[in-house]
Amino acid sequence: MRLAYLAGVATLAIGGTPAFAQPTTNGDPLKDVVVVTAARQEAATTLTARPDQQPVEGPDVTQLLSRVPGAARVGNGALSGQAQYRGVFGDRLNLRVDGQSFASGGPNLMDPTFHYAPTTLVAELVIDRGVSPVSDGPGLAGGMDAVFKRIDYTTSSDPRVGYDITADARSIDDSVSFGGVIGASTDTWRINALGSYESGNDTRFPGGTIAASSFERGVYGVSAGARAGEHEFSLDLRRQNTGPSGNPPFPMDMIYFDTDFAKAGYKGSWGDLDLAASLGYADVAHLMDNYTLRPSPVAAQQRDAFATATTRSASIAAALPALGGEASVGVDGEDIDRNVTITNPTNAAFFIRSLPDIQQQRQGLFLEWRGEIGGLQTQLGARADRHEASAGVASIGPGLPPAATTLLNAFNSSDRSLDDTTTDLVARFWTMEANDLVWRFTLARKQKVPGHVERFLWLPSNTSGGLADGNIYMGARDLRPETAWIAEAGFDYRSATAYLRPTVFVRQIDDYVQGVAFDSTPGVIDTPQEMIANGSGDPTPLRFANVDALLYGLDLDAGVVLDAFWRIDAVLSIVHGERRDIDDYLYRVAPPSLTAGLTYEPGVWSATFEARAVAEQKNVSATNSEAPSAGYIVLNAFGSWTVRDGVKLSAGVENLLDHKYEDHLAGYNRISGSDVALGSRLPGAGRGVFVRLSAAG
Repeated sequence: MRLAYLAGVATLAIGGTPAFAQPTTNGDPLKDVVVVTAARQEAATTLTARPDQQPVEGPDVTQLLSRVPGAARVGNGALSGQAQYRGVFGDRLNLRVDGQSFASGGPNLMDPTFHYAPTTLVAELVIDRGVSPVSDGPGLAGGMDAVFKRIDYTTSSDPRVGYDITADARSIDDSVSFGGVIGASTDTWRINALGSYESGNDTRFPGGTIAASSFERGVYGVSAGARAGEHEFSLDLRRQNTGPSGNPPFPMDMIYFDTDFAKAGYKGSWGDLDLAASLGYADVAHLMDNYTLRPSPVAAQQRDAFATATTRSASIAAALPALGGEASVGVDGEDIDRNVTITNPTNAAFFIRSLPDIQQQRQGLFLEWRGEIGGLQTQLGARADRHEASAGVASIGPGLPPAATTLLNAFNSSDRSLDDTTTDLVARFWTMEANDLVWRFTLARKQKVPGHVERFLWLPSNTSGGLADGNIYMGARDLRPETAWIAEAGFDYRSATAYLRPTVFVRQIDDYVQGVAFDSTPGVIDTPQEMIANGSGDPTPLRFANVDALLYGLDLDAGVVLDAFWRIDAVLSIVHGERRDIDDYLYRVAPPSLTAGLTYEPGVWSATFEARAVAEQKNVSATNSEAPSAGYIVLNAFGSWTVRDGVKLSAGVENLLDHKYEDHLAGYNRISGSDVALGSRLPGAGRGVFVRLSAAG
């Protein structure tokens, strides 16, 4: 039924996508650049989407993901979009910002990784196809890196000033954004200043306004580098201040995120040995509340939540010729400190140190080889990581009920130290291009340790690590690491006039962490946990537990050049997620979707008509009380004009027919008094225009 639905709209959408793709290879057969205005694809295991060539659909870089095969956006707020890839989202993905990994500060992932990647600062979003190589770090599935703009080295000793600036505006939320980089460089040094600012009001939809969906964010920083011969040193410093920004699917909104980043790096060659090292630091301070942006509850129910997260990271890796190819060996690690305290601003006797002094350490070792085996291009990798985690002493104020004291004492008297060892194995094979065709095969075993919320949440809470499903959860310290067994196969076909890149995949995940009924008698209030949860409005709380999961599907991108001016591009994504231990489905898995567009590009200007068709999703998680969603089609139109070399003006209309729809991955409204009913899935934006001006030189 779903495939028939998508096929039925294909004739309407047969006009292609907004510029999904002309790839370039960057000299590396493992890399692929999806440039939104092209028509060819190179064989690759990495995709690259460039935001300056996409329609303006909001400030969040995850808006690009609807145009990437297998990817989707989990919408928890204008600045809180999570990346989903082949049904997996959250910290199961290996996500980086400008090459740096770090811990988010919000226990509900109000600041997922790409919260720190404003679209106007991002040069490209690099997506690992299928799985991440072990050299990029641990992760259960694929990975993504939001690479920032940069004025790079030149080939001359004469200084050159460069810039890459973008400004845009949207009518649907009266938002504006401005940002980019300006710098100077020679062949031996570079220095950049970067900055951005964004703000927007509540988003409108056919039928009203989504309350508390406004946002505000500013970033500034510097980037510098110096090189001498075969050696290069770099330093990046950045400050981000997120102001009051709404999160309708959560019980609270962001009041601020004040975050500092620092990264130092070295790359150099010592004969046949290539060496790379880095040091990273990120420090997040966060406040959220339930009364500033949304209607204030009575004084007894007002809440402030303060959270901090500090990440220190380091890595060193060496590469050298070996066994007819190149071998890389490296070590890396992270040290993370977290704290969360909840208070009532009107009652000093009410406070909860809900996630106290959480300490997480990881030390990893990897070995990777790339070369040729039996005529196949090959990448083989293995890594092992040692994980340690612990929690400090929790405390509560006298304003909490006696049941909370019972749980507090049980937590503080228990063993709060944990350790795990995880191992990852990756084998990738691909053929050399022959007759415009490259075959690809991947086998992998990937592991991930449970998160701090999943293990150390001792008091029933709607803190869920970003699930935003309205349920109250309890953690479990006996959780085992998740283990994914991954297989995928596909091919990349390209010619002068067409490209097609399908991939079929299957991921069996043992010990997948998901919420289950707290005990064998749901709804019977016979434990302190259920008493507290019932007092908060949820008589059937969930606890995190290990279950068995299966994800499988098909995704592809394709396109054809019709003549000198016309082309069609399309992206299809299908993923199915289910429990293997019981008859249920996994929570929040994207339904099948097809995005296609017809582009006319005679020269300095182009125009695209786009259709995005999304199937209904009935395979929903009963355990998580997930609601099904209806299918929909949204039409967009946009175009661009190259005013002169380096200057481009873009404009368009989103949701041309002002169609009211709900994205299945959007959260449920938690704000009373909104034009969206309480507990209903948040609707998509209505019809609006956008304009963008970009200049680079």
